[in-house]
Amino acid sequence: MGMTDVLVVGAGPTGLVLACDLARRGAAVRIVDRSPAPPRTSRAKGPNARSLEILDDLGVAEEVLAAGSAPLPMLKYRDRLPVAETDPWADSSPSPDAPYDRGRLIAQWRLEEILRDRLAGYGVRVELGREATGLGEGPGGRHVDVAFAEGRTERARYVVGCDGAHSSVRKLLGIGFEGATAEDQVMVCGDVDLADGALDRTRWHQWFDEDGAVMLCPIPGTRTGWWFQAGPERDGRGRPLAPTTDGFRRLLARHTALPGRALTRAELLSTYRVNVRMADRFRAGRVFLAGDAAHVHAVAGGLGMNTGIQDAFNLGWKLGLVLAGHAGPELLDTYEEERLPVAARTLDLTSERLRATLEAIRRPGGGLDAAITPDTTGLGVGYRWSSLARGLAEAPQAGDGSPDAPDSEGRVARDGDRPAPQSGDRAPDAPCVDAVTGARTRLHRVFAGPRTTVLGFGPGSAAVLLEVAAAYGDAGVRTCRVYAAHEDRATFGPEAAVVDDEGHAAAAYGTKASAGTGTGTGTGTVVIVRPDHHLGLSAPAADARSVRAYLRRLHGGPRSAEGAAEGSADRFSGIGGRHR
Repeated sequence: MGMTDVLVVGAGPTGLVLACDLARRGAAVRIVDRSPAPPRTSRAKGPNARSLEILDDLGVAEEVLAAGSAPLPMLKYRDRLPVAETDPWADSSPSPDAPYDRGRLIAQWRLEEILRDRLAGYGVRVELGREATGLGEGPGGRHVDVAFAEGRTERARYVVGCDGAHSSVRKLLGIGFEGATAEDQVMVCGDVDLADGALDRTRWHQWFDEDGAVMLCPIPGTRTGWWFQAGPERDGRGRPLAPTTDGFRRLLARHTALPGRALTRAELLSTYRVNVRMADRFRAGRVFLAGDAAHVHAVAGGLGMNTGIQDAFNLGWKLGLVLAGHAGPELLDTYEEERLPVAARTLDLTSERLRATLEAIRRPGGGLDAAITPDTTGLGVGYRWSSLARGLAEAPQAGDGSPDAPDSEGRVARDGDRPAPQSGDRAPDAPCVDAVTGARTRLHRVFAGPRTTVLGFGPGSAAVLLEVAAAYGDAGVRTCRVYAAHEDRATFGPEAAVVDDEGHAAAAYGTKASAGTGTGTGTGTVVIVRPDHHLGLSAPAADARSVRAYLRRLHGGPRSAEGAAEGSADRFSGIGGRHR
């Protein structure tokens, strides 16, 4: 029986992001889905700002932006008349450290198409119509055998269940899914066509009446398609009725000024109940849970799909390093350590946003904008409590264990007006210039791709970057020297180099003071950025020991060829050993 590295069960956005990330790392990955055709659902309305950064790293952000639209202003009605209009993003704008300040509207099935195409570029295709029915651990716990409904068994080193709220993988593992379903909080949903010109497609229309609600948001890339959400029709005993096309027409006629016949088609009909649950654990041996298989939240704030995408981006690089033999299997323990608290907080956040929204819509002019806060961008999510977060040498860690970023806006340091990011925080972006070509670029472009990045600020960082490049250059670590505009750039080492021509990188990473204006070799800062764009470590250039120890944690001992490894072995005597 052949063995694959990772078997991903479930081909929604979470599974597809994970499979793309693993495939580009050279892992042997397979992805299966029980649906006989690519699954089509009418739920998620698109990636938030943090997910766009992840999609950018995977090389599909431009296509997602082109296929989608910007979030729309919300037009609110009461008794069929417009009473208020709100643009939740009116006061938001891109910044040097966060070029995506808002999400993107795109149909989930269209996003999945884009990700499937990307995955196919790595030679991996979704295996449809395959339902996992059994899980068994191999001898010595070295692999997992997965039984399928058609009678075949597949063998994998690791299995990840990305198969939704009703996850077969979670049930086969016997992992509890504690929480509650609010049977009285019900919404009917579907994709509908409205007669051409029936409504202004530059607005998200929201009718909130005392006896019900209808919401219609235009689906990007279509001429007459709309997302339809509404309070359900109910029978004589007050029980919600299942959604039907005729029912949608009656709801439209009751709440809006449109006649029922304006709705010409309805598909992907579903009933949504507020479901707030979380798995007891996200891992059992060599099997992991991600996305809705691990946690489901209230729909408010649109964080369900986004939390899953971010689960996948956290897990992918860790599996990649372990499979490549660079890191020990204990690195995989940090997936649950980091993502379970984020999921728990997301459950609380979305439940609070739902409460605020239900309160808001009781008053004329209230609407879904009540669900949108800076927290829902995802830019403020970090892992300061993680064992992979080492306290900053220059800025002591707050130690509060909170997943919040340093400020309430979900953004980190910018132009000296905010504290530097701490270990575990999202690594800020910054515009800069390629030192060789002179082309404009940005730090997240430098980070892009499946590698750890070591940034060097100030002249004192040069020696550390050379050492890192020699010891780890062929083991998934890139180095990049960040020059200040005034610095002499006459000599380049082997590393990439950018010029921080406007000072945004130094401001974002709080390195102005340490980089200084001098030329002494002791001045400078070295910053390690994990493959998922989170800060691992920031240390003075003189503290090369901390840099070595942290890289050893992620990438094992030095692994460069002929002599470089041996020559550096004693110097790279950090924590832990290398495991295969």
